[in-house]
Amino acid sequence: MALGNINDIATFVTVVKAGSFTAAAQQLGLTRSAVGKIIARLEARLQVRLLHRTPHSLGLTDDGSVFFARCTQILDDLEETETAMAVRSATPVGTLRLSLPIGLGHRQVLPVIETFLERWPAVSAEVSFTDRFVDLVDESFDVAIRVGEPKPDSRLIARTVATQRLITCASPAYLDRRGIPATPPDLTQHECLHFVSAGRPQPWLFNGFEQPPVETVGRLKMDSAEALIGAAVRGAGIVTLPSYLLDAEIRQDRLRPLLQSFAMDGLPIRAVYPTRRHLTPKVRLFIDHLVDAWQPLPPWEDPSRQ
Repeated sequence: MALGNINDIATFVTVVKAGSFTAAAQQLGLTRSAVGKIIARLEARLQVRLLHRTPHSLGLTDDGSVFFARCTQILDDLEETETAMAVRSATPVGTLRLSLPIGLGHRQVLPVIETFLERWPAVSAEVSFTDRFVDLVDESFDVAIRVGEPKPDSRLIARTVATQRLITCASPAYLDRRGIPATPPDLTQHECLHFVSAGRPQPWLFNGFEQPPVETVGRLKMDSAEALIGAAVRGAGIVTLPSYLLDAEIRQDRLRPLLQSFAMDGLPIRAVYPTRRHLTPKVRLFIDHLVDAWQPLPPWEDPSRQ
């Protein structure tokens, strides 16, 4: 197949995905007229009409639908072949696009990214800190870090890299002033600081008290974990948050764990990435680097860490 034919196929696929000649031309860095001539040349060579054109819409003909499906497969195979060759070189290059939860990302993942970039100078990282559930494929992310059980998605692969425990704690000053709760129901007599997600305070779950959740009371509710930690350190009340957010404050005795015998089992923390037969070196080596940094214990769970 001539190289020009491959370029014509790529242009055709871009037009269909973009939905218009104008949008495709912008993506390809061509004029609208040039894109139109490429499609006309392709149709003349194939002797079929591929697209229905009107002033306000663009659609595939029956022949165009068949051709589009085959062309998409051809381009995917070419990309897969290129990826496989990059894997053979085992040298990570290019931009690594990451989606990270805000708290976990800032406190625990960012240091891993920094050491990874030091090790591999040909890699750059573009990081989005968000607690929103991103679509890795549609939004073109290479890796997302997620906590808990993943939503079923055949397009994605998940690898467990660590675990998260929820810890209930308060400052020494608060406990001196209000006393130490002995069991989860005792929390009704305390000021509880609640984390708000999707407009709702998150329930506090304890082993033996999952259904229904323990009733907690508190006048301060925030959607910022960092703000909650600050309030707890200042003695405003009791907080329940993931262990990876609280390790520094606990090590420095600014917060003290409570109700540890009632703690729930930890939740998995996973690296999630799009399904491919061959992982690019930048993705494979970053996940390996993350596992090396967080195994056998993540730093926030390592009692020997000072």
